[in-house]
Amino acid sequence: MAVRRFRSADVPDVNALHRKVWWPERSAQGWRWLDGNPARVALSAPTGWVVEDAEGRPAAFLGNFVQRFWIGERPLYGATGFSVIVPPEQKGRSRDLISAFMAQPGCFLRYTLNANARSSPLYRKFGMVAWPTKTHAQKLSWIINPAACLYSRGLRALVAREPRAARWLGEQLMPPRRAARPVESLTFADGVTGLSDLSDSSPYARFWTALRAQGRVTADRSPAMMRWRLSDPDLSVQPLHLTRRRDGEITGHALALLGKGNSIEPPTLEILDLEALDRDRAAIPALVAALLQIAPALGAAKVRLQVVTESTLHDLGALAHRARREGGWGHCHVAFAPDVEGADDWRPTPFDGDYSFCVRPLPPRPTAATRRWFADKAVPTGSKASAMG
Repeated sequence: MAVRRFRSADVPDVNALHRKVWWPERSAQGWRWLDGNPARVALSAPTGWVVEDAEGRPAAFLGNFVQRFWIGERPLYGATGFSVIVPPEQKGRSRDLISAFMAQPGCFLRYTLNANARSSPLYRKFGMVAWPTKTHAQKLSWIINPAACLYSRGLRALVAREPRAARWLGEQLMPPRRAARPVESLTFADGVTGLSDLSDSSPYARFWTALRAQGRVTADRSPAMMRWRLSDPDLSVQPLHLTRRRDGEITGHALALLGKGNSIEPPTLEILDLEALDRDRAAIPALVAALLQIAPALGAAKVRLQVVTESTLHDLGALAHRARREGGWGHCHVAFAPDVEGADDWRPTPFDGDYSFCVRPLPPRPTAATRRWFADKAVPTGSKASAMG
């Protein structure tokens, strides 16, 4: 069975693979949006690869997300794998998919920032190393609603014993209805404000220019790229975009999305990006403090940062000590191309990985008709499919 490039006709079968492992599916429009990634188009890279079954249909899948990076004025490209789904009957084919991913040309780094505990050891067999060296196994979370987190833990235990219970339970722990209030109208401390202007001549554009000028490896956060990221048609809620300003200048920014990992997980405010200029590292704790401030009003049970570096821990200071450590396995792995000067100073955030489009956004509240449909049709979560074979 051959490994080939993903194509648009594969969407129904690839979505069915996602459904088997209880991962969020993308709409046809969402797949077209991913395919329109400007960095992918620049390299003519695939959006992913599939293993074909005997009838030529996708039986396993690995997604490919290409990003433009900068080292000063030098543009480079990197690629991260996402949604590696290999059912038990395709055991061993993950190696073929990862080999295709690693062999793609034009990338100075190939990586994952979102490996699960089961797949983590496999990446080392492809020459990938744990990265960042000292924090690759850490995630930080700040508990906002302990009761909701404890209740969700009980639901997970129930579903582990009786997988059909997930269908019966439906969407649990949805936050209460509240009137929407634009983040721009909220007041935060330490110069933190909401951001809505992503035009090419905006203060945010000047922040991006200053960030790139620092000379470290930096994923493309230009206004154009940020506008594309935030245009994902599968976003049911818009991400929060906060900035820290000093003397009118943006010196740091945070992007966060209210997500819900699955129907029995509590709402979590996922930090998708957290970055600041070197001359104002105090922006990092100020931005996280603002997210912790707004989280209860959003109905979030916790706030989470899924990719951590040593510099982030240092910048967070006391806030890092207050956080709960999640993870515990190496979820970040990277392979650098040789002879790229400065590459080893890469300090990734979740923005560099697949979190911005793989996090399951808070679902819209179902109608009565939708609830009846799920009662009859929802896919049970007790499938034997695995996210890695």
